[in-house]
Amino acid sequence: MKTASDFPTLPADFDDLDQLAVNVVRGLAMDGVQKANSGHPGMPMGTAALAHVLWTRFLRHNPADPKWFNRDRFVLSAGHGSMLLYSLLHLAGYDLPLEQLKQFRQLGSLTPGHPEYGLTPGVETTTGPLGQGFATGVGMALAEAFLAATYNRPDFPIVDHTTYAIVSDGDLEEGISHEAASLAGHLKLGKLIYFYDDNHISIDGPTALSYSDDVPKRFEAYGWHVQKVDGYDMPAIDAAIRAAQAVTDQPSLIVCRTHIGYGSPHKQDTAAAHGAPLGVEEVRLTRQALGLPADEQFWIPDEVLTRYRAALTDGAERQRAWDDLFARYQAAYPEQAASFQGAVAGQLPEGWDAAMPVWQPGDKLATRAASGKVLDAIAPRLPTLIGGSADLTPSNNTRFKDAVDIAPGEFGGRYIRFGIREHAMGAILNGLALHGGVIPYGGTFLVFSDYMRGAVRVSAIMGAPAIFVWTHDSVGVGEDGPTHQPVEHFAALRAIPNLVTLRPADANETAAAWRYALTQRDRPVALFLTRQNLPVLAGTAEAGMAQLARGAYILADAADGEPELILIGTGSEVSVAMAARDLLAQRGIQARVVSMPSWELFEAQNATYRESVLPKAVTARVSVEAGVTLGWDRYVGWSGAMVGIDRFGESGKGPAVMAHLGITAEHVVERALAILGR
Repeated sequence: MKTASDFPTLPADFDDLDQLAVNVVRGLAMDGVQKANSGHPGMPMGTAALAHVLWTRFLRHNPADPKWFNRDRFVLSAGHGSMLLYSLLHLAGYDLPLEQLKQFRQLGSLTPGHPEYGLTPGVETTTGPLGQGFATGVGMALAEAFLAATYNRPDFPIVDHTTYAIVSDGDLEEGISHEAASLAGHLKLGKLIYFYDDNHISIDGPTALSYSDDVPKRFEAYGWHVQKVDGYDMPAIDAAIRAAQAVTDQPSLIVCRTHIGYGSPHKQDTAAAHGAPLGVEEVRLTRQALGLPADEQFWIPDEVLTRYRAALTDGAERQRAWDDLFARYQAAYPEQAASFQGAVAGQLPEGWDAAMPVWQPGDKLATRAASGKVLDAIAPRLPTLIGGSADLTPSNNTRFKDAVDIAPGEFGGRYIRFGIREHAMGAILNGLALHGGVIPYGGTFLVFSDYMRGAVRVSAIMGAPAIFVWTHDSVGVGEDGPTHQPVEHFAALRAIPNLVTLRPADANETAAAWRYALTQRDRPVALFLTRQNLPVLAGTAEAGMAQLARGAYILADAADGEPELILIGTGSEVSVAMAARDLLAQRGIQARVVSMPSWELFEAQNATYRESVLPKAVTARVSVEAGVTLGWDRYVGWSGAMVGIDRFGESGKGPAVMAHLGITAEHVVERALAILGR
C-alpha cells in the first residue's frame, strides 16, 4: 500500500477559499437535513473535503449538459449522504436550484432522501441500498473500457472518461461489494477510482462492533491499486487522485480517514451524527466552529459559488473540444462514427433482426437453446450487444457463436465471464445500461435470481434497460431437486413494479421475447427459459411473434362459436394446456388456449383487447403454470381453478417430477371438468 507522499505532486496551491468552500458544503448538508428534520448529515460533513478536491479539480463534466457522453461518472454509493451530492450539483451549476435543497426529502422535490436516477439532473444512478452503487460503478467503467476498445482509433480517443465513487463502511461490508471488487480487479479496470470514507462509525456505533477487516490489504488482494490519505489533507488527496489516474491497469481505492459529522462540537465521531439531524443548537455551534455565519442557513458566499461555477465554463470547453474531435473522427471513420452515434442514441441498426430464426411445428427444443440460437443470429448485427453468465455459460446458452471474451486488460470482446457473482452481475448490468452505448444482458438459473434481487429491484426503480436471462425455470429442472427448482419466483418477480417478465411458450415465442427486450429502452426485461425441451406449437411463428408484446393472445380457439372454457398457460405449460384442450375436445368441450407470457404487458393493454382474449362471459377458466398459484385468481376468478405448485419440488427426472406435482394435461382436464360440473 502506498500513501500520497510516495508520489510527486503539483504545487500545493490550495488556499483559504478551498477551505471555506468545503465548510460551505458542510453547512448546506447540515441545513438541508435540519430543515427536513430527517436525513444523514454526518457523511457529507466528513467527506466534503475529498469531494471538493474531486469536483473542483478533476471531475470532467458539463453541468449545462448532464448527458454529455464523454463525461466522467460520479457515483455516491453511500446514498444516505445525498445532501453532499445535491450540494455539489447545485454549486457546480446543474439545474438544481437552492430552493430544491431547502425541500430536501419533501414530497415532489428533486432532492429525495436517496439519489434517484432520472429525477435529479446529474445523478448517475439510484443509490441507497448499500453496495449497489459500488457494483454499478464497475459496470459503468466496464462500458467505458468496452466502447473505447471498440470505437477509439489512433489519435481519436472519443471514449475516454473515468468513473469515480465515494463508498462507505457499509458498502464494503455488503457482499455485493466483494463480488464486484473481485471482478473489477481481475479485469484490471484502470479507469475506476473509488474513495473509501473510512470514518469508523455505523448506525449501531463504532464499526469495530462488527467489522475488523484490513480494507487496504483486502483490496490489494483483489488486485486494486491502494493508497491511504488523511481525508482533510487536500494536497494529499490531489496527489492521490493523480497517482490513481496514472495507474491504468488496476482499479484504485483511495482510503480516506475521515470523521463523521466533522466540526460538530458534540456529535463528531458518534453514531448520533449518522442518521439524524444534529439539532438546531448543535447546527449553530457547528457553524460557528467552521467559521460560517451562525444563524444564516443555506449560506453560499459569491466567491465559493464562482469557484464551483467554473465547471460550467470548463465543461462547455471540454465538450466543444470533444465535439471537434468527434467531427474529425467522423470524417476519418464515417462507418464507425455512425455506429457509435446509433449505439449512444439507443438505436438498433437497420435489419438487425433480419436473420431471426423461425421454427416449425414438430421441432422440439428448450427455450434456453432457442435463446442461444437467437443470440447467434442477432449478435453479428448488434456490435454493442454485450453480456455473459454467472459461470453457467453452457447451461444458460448466453455465449453467442464466435464471441470473444472480455479478459483482464482486454476489452474488445463482447462476452463477460461474471463468475459466480449473481448480485454483482445484476448491478454491473445496471451500470452498463446507465452508461449508455451498450445493450447488456446476463444469465443465471432462475432460482438464483434471489441472489440478485436487490440489483433487479433498483434496475426497475431506475428503468434501466438491462436484460436478465434466467433459465432452468421450473421443477422441470429435475434431478437437482428443490434447491434448484424455482416455484415462488414467477410470483416474486412479477411483484416488482416496472420489471417486464416474459415466459415464452416455445422457441418462436422466445425469439419474440428477445425482439421485445431489445427494443425496450425504459425498463428492465426478464426472460424465463426452460432447461427441458418443448414442442414448437402451431401458430407461435405468426401470432406469437406478432402478439407477444401484448402480453397474452389466443393461441387456439373453440372450433365453433364461443368457448365453454379458457385454459391460460405460460412457458412450458402452454403445451400442457394445448394437450388438455385436445382431451377436452374428445369429450365435446370447446376450449380456448391463451398463451400469457407476460402479466405486465397484458395489464398494459386496453380493456377492449383484454376482453377479446379473456371475455367476462366465459367464467370457466383454468390457469396452468409450474409455480405457486399466488395471483392467478385475478385471471381465473372465483369460478375458475388454478393448476400450480404451492410447495417445493423434489429430486427426480423432470417429467416424473412434473407429473408427480400435477403439471399434466390430465390434471388440467380433471380441474376443468370439476368447474364445469361434468
